[in-house]
Amino acid sequence: MRMRTWLLMLICLTLLLPGCTLWREKKVVNNWADATGGEGLERSFWKDVKEKHWNELQRHVASNYVAFTPEEGRMDRAAMLQHLQGLKLDDYSLGDFQVELNTNTLVVTYTATMRGSSGGQPLPSQPVRMMTVWQQQKPGWMAIAHTVIGPEGR
Repeated sequence: MRMRTWLLMLICLTLLLPGCTLWREKKVVNNWADATGGEGLERSFWKDVKEKHWNELQRHVASNYVAFTPEEGRMDRAAMLQHLQGLKLDDYSLGDFQVELNTNTLVVTYTATMRGSSGGQPLPSQPVRMMTVWQQQKPGWMAIAHTVIGPEGR
């Protein structure tokens, strides 16, 4: 009888536990105010690119911003913003984030897979590694540098 009671309690606990979790669900970044770290900043950046929110995006790109891509080479802020405006992002996914904090600077590396086109040409389908440097300034977090490192696994 005692074994039967323990077994019944164990079954009840097993049925109740899946409703509980030890970790809270990851907060979805819907806008810049929701971004609390490097991953959130990148997600806000690419969300604005996809949705063509250029004014909002420009508020988070420093005046001395520099970018480098294998296709375009070195670009200043104006050239990069023009390049981004030429992108048509149908969909994208970001992952494999690594964030390093040094006082008021974040170095964020991640993998991006994008579907869409640039200048009428389809974007590469394989994931690419990217790196962005963010700096905390008076107006908030500002991107000061970005590079496309290249296809994943190269």
